[in-house]
Amino acid sequence: MNKILLKSAVVDVCCGNTTRKDILIGNGKFLKIADKVLAEDCDGCEVVDCSDFAVLPAFYNGHTHAAMTLLRGYADDMELSRWLNEYIWPFEAKLTDEDIEIASRLAVLEMIKSGTVFFSDMYWHREWTMKVVEEMGIRATIGVTISDMLTPPDELEENFAFLAAHTKESERVHLAVMPHSVYTVSEKVLRRCIEIARAENYILHTHLSETQKEVDDCIKQYGCTPVRLFERLGGLRDNLIAAHCVHFTDEDMKIFADSGATAVLNPCSNLKLSSGIPQIQKLLEAGIKLALGTDGVSSNNNLDMREEMKFAALLAKVCGSAETLPAHDALKMATSKVAETYGINAGTIAEGKLADCILVSLNDERMVPCHDLVSNWVYAADSRCIDSVICNGKFVMKNRHVDGEEDILKEAAACAARLTH
Repeated sequence: MNKILLKSAVVDVCCGNTTRKDILIGNGKFLKIADKVLAEDCDGCEVVDCSDFAVLPAFYNGHTHAAMTLLRGYADDMELSRWLNEYIWPFEAKLTDEDIEIASRLAVLEMIKSGTVFFSDMYWHREWTMKVVEEMGIRATIGVTISDMLTPPDELEENFAFLAAHTKESERVHLAVMPHSVYTVSEKVLRRCIEIARAENYILHTHLSETQKEVDDCIKQYGCTPVRLFERLGGLRDNLIAAHCVHFTDEDMKIFADSGATAVLNPCSNLKLSSGIPQIQKLLEAGIKLALGTDGVSSNNNLDMREEMKFAALLAKVCGSAETLPAHDALKMATSKVAETYGINAGTIAEGKLADCILVSLNDERMVPCHDLVSNWVYAADSRCIDSVICNGKFVMKNRHVDGEEDILKEAAACAARLTH
């Protein structure tokens, strides 16, 4: 068994209190966290001197569209409906399997460099994204994206058959049923998605109440809000993970909280597309389980979960008070809350948990002085502070370098140029 010993690392104990610990990693888990790990426990270990580093939980991205990295900066500064119909969907129609693989590699590279080791992906050509995740050593829940309004009938049936077969899943890569939204999936197909998710024990993931237009159109078509529609169809359960959740009524919040479903907020994307500001304080007061995701690069325009975490904490205060969503809670929304939602035994630095973590430089100017490690990480730092990333007990980035990153960047730039000319 390959082992790693993180020697004399700074860890957060509780609410700003830090201490130094030796952290022994093996078999993909945190085996021992102690003041000093004994020599007999770390025979043959790779020893990493962490006297200049803090060890913090890695990020988990609760909602994104990985291959949209090729659309970074392609169509900016417009509202969602025009953005999708006139620019995004026509561009996506040109993408091949090879394009998806190239774009997904760029996405995973960006996520690793910014400390993310898991993402939940809603996109097309899922096999190629799954292949990239396996090869680059991180985790993902990959959606079989369903939309009878965007795909032909034969492709729709192929998607349901793929779900029923449970193919290509592994220790680090899992599938989920992902109906795109109430405005791109018919009631009949949405009901079918809900039924197969329940029958096959899949997570059900969708966009929900992202814009006021979506809510208004749903009320006009179905006589209820999107949340009520999911309740009517039997989909408002604890396996539902809904992205955005910006325009919830008070009644929506109550029934959503009672269901045990999770809302994955995407504040940066919502701000950029002028979709609205999530009502974080009211969602928390309602008892709704909250997590964070970046959404896609085309609407964010990056996959940096640390930035998402900071925006969430700041917007919570604008809509609530200065005490709303303190730094330590914001960090949990970007780490352990996402991991828990997707059934991953990770998200904290604790014995027995999966060994996913980041090494953050304490010598970076944004981490000095360090009155409160987590406060610095949430409000002051940026991804440059991340020296190394460990996923499943293995380095996926070391000394700011990811294997093959130069080739990934060249290939992605060439691919984007080909598609836009």
